[in-house]
Amino acid sequence: MTLLARLRRYVQRTLLGGIAIVLIVTGGTTFRVWQVARDDDRTHADMAVVLGAAQYNGVPSDVLAARLEHARRLYEQDVVDYIVTTGGRQPGDNFTEGEAGRIWLEERGVPADRVIEIGEGTDTLGSIKAVAVRAHERSLRTAVIVSDPWHSLRARTMAEDQGLDAWTSPTRSGPNVQTREMQLYYIRRETMALMYYHLLKAPVDAVDDIPI
Repeated sequence: MTLLARLRRYVQRTLLGGIAIVLIVTGGTTFRVWQVARDDDRTHADMAVVLGAAQYNGVPSDVLAARLEHARRLYEQDVVDYIVTTGGRQPGDNFTEGEAGRIWLEERGVPADRVIEIGEGTDTLGSIKAVAVRAHERSLRTAVIVSDPWHSLRARTMAEDQGLDAWTSPTRSGPNVQTREMQLYYIRRETMALMYYHLLKAPVDAVDDIPI
């Protein structure tokens, strides 16, 4: 066998090995996204962290309202002591997502001193970082993450990386969990976003949060 043939074979084997590794990692990540999406851990936590979604002049979108309603039920069932609403504002908005969430919860009977509004963050990581700072200031250490099912693993991973002891209780209602096609779309999307986060510890701006 000539040197050129040996080199060609080596390159082919290396490429095949690399492709196999990528497929294994991607498949494993997809399985974990799906697996954690099915978790609904009702272990008592200091706080429920509601990840932000769109709001319209102070009125939560259907996606955000579904998350808030789930967190409200967790509070009423004594699963959490506080509800944290998160999310900043888009250009031109009069309200932050966190503010809209707080108003929604208080209008539905959650005591004002049990809602912690954090109107910061334009992506999941930014919101989680802001939550971690406030939580540490108030000696809150445990958090149940409330978002859509497929978003749960990435959000929990980010919370743990920020020093929180976190688990997940996703909402099972809202536009993002209605059809099988929608579910498959978000599983693929979150798989790529989680792999990117593991690699660079940064959000993917184009795919970071569940679109409304």
